[in-house]
Amino acid sequence: MSERQHQDRTLRVVQWGTGNVGRHALVGIDARPDLELVGLWVSNPDKVGHDAGRLAGLDRDLGVLATNDVDEIIALAPDCVVNCAMADDRLFEAIADLERLLAAGINVVSSGPVFLQFPSGAAAGMAEGVEKAAADGGVSLFVNGIDPGFANDWLPLSLTSISERIDQVRCSEVLNYNTYDQKMIVFDTMGFGLPMDHVPMLLQPGILSLAWGSVVHQIAAGLGVELDDVEEFYERLPATESFDIDCGRIEEGTVAGLHFEVRGMVGGKAVVVLEHVTRVHDDIGPDWPQPAGLGCYRVEVRGEPNYTLDLQLLGTDGDHNTAGLKATAMRLVNSVPAVVAAEPGLVTALDLPLVTGKGLVVR
Repeated sequence: MSERQHQDRTLRVVQWGTGNVGRHALVGIDARPDLELVGLWVSNPDKVGHDAGRLAGLDRDLGVLATNDVDEIIALAPDCVVNCAMADDRLFEAIADLERLLAAGINVVSSGPVFLQFPSGAAAGMAEGVEKAAADGGVSLFVNGIDPGFANDWLPLSLTSISERIDQVRCSEVLNYNTYDQKMIVFDTMGFGLPMDHVPMLLQPGILSLAWGSVVHQIAAGLGVELDDVEEFYERLPATESFDIDCGRIEEGTVAGLHFEVRGMVGGKAVVVLEHVTRVHDDIGPDWPQPAGLGCYRVEVRGEPNYTLDLQLLGTDGDHNTAGLKATAMRLVNSVPAVVAAEPGLVTALDLPLVTGKGLVVR
């Protein structure tokens, strides 16, 4: 049996990044008995030399010190890197990081760039570099999370397995981002707190399709459907008063609600829809879809029969955004054994076996 086929041994893992997602991934790696943390890469020089356990928010050391030396990480020859570094504001640098690790013969699970979840259309060309690096290194790359990720790949596809006829599959994120402490994403990328006539990066033509087109194409592929086109739609609502959120202030009259859809079209009909309903105050958009609980990912399958499935999010700290960050991290961490065992290349959720929380039951 080859090393890649052997799934019972302890896998040596490096964590890459200790931000909003990365610190949860560190805790997750430590929780799995089949994974051993052997290295930690950080971008912030102030974190270099600090123990991974402290950077993860644990009350104990893990015996691994952070470094910002990529060569040092590669020299460890880990089985896999769990890459949780921000990619939205450094797209080409993020791709270069992936290519370097893959070419060195290291498997990677990564939270971004998100279009690599299932590259299609214009994004397919942007994936050529990582595909070649993975092939040359004889290793695999898996890009996933919660959204894009589990909430709009295996969650909806599993639900369709009990359908007789499918007219439309709709995957929705319905969340309040008021406790999401990531100013660059909330303000700069999504445009919250900015004037209503300002068009942020996310809403520039083609960006929604670049980020979430992979979602509708992957669901369509899982259902054996070829899309004719992908369309974009969005609408926004202003704040009716001024208020503070965790990453800044929303002034009255600025953007406080965003609703967008990426629609996979067949014969003039939207057969696969990715929808986000994002607020920074619960009172915004009362006629827009409302969450189950404090926040949810919703799958609606219309046809025969009709199904609605709500995945509610809630961390033990009472915050739904904490649960979303943990879900992103753990989708990656729990996928490590399957990705290490996979055939070399860029793999998607459709290529992997069922990923579970094996080994995580508390005894």
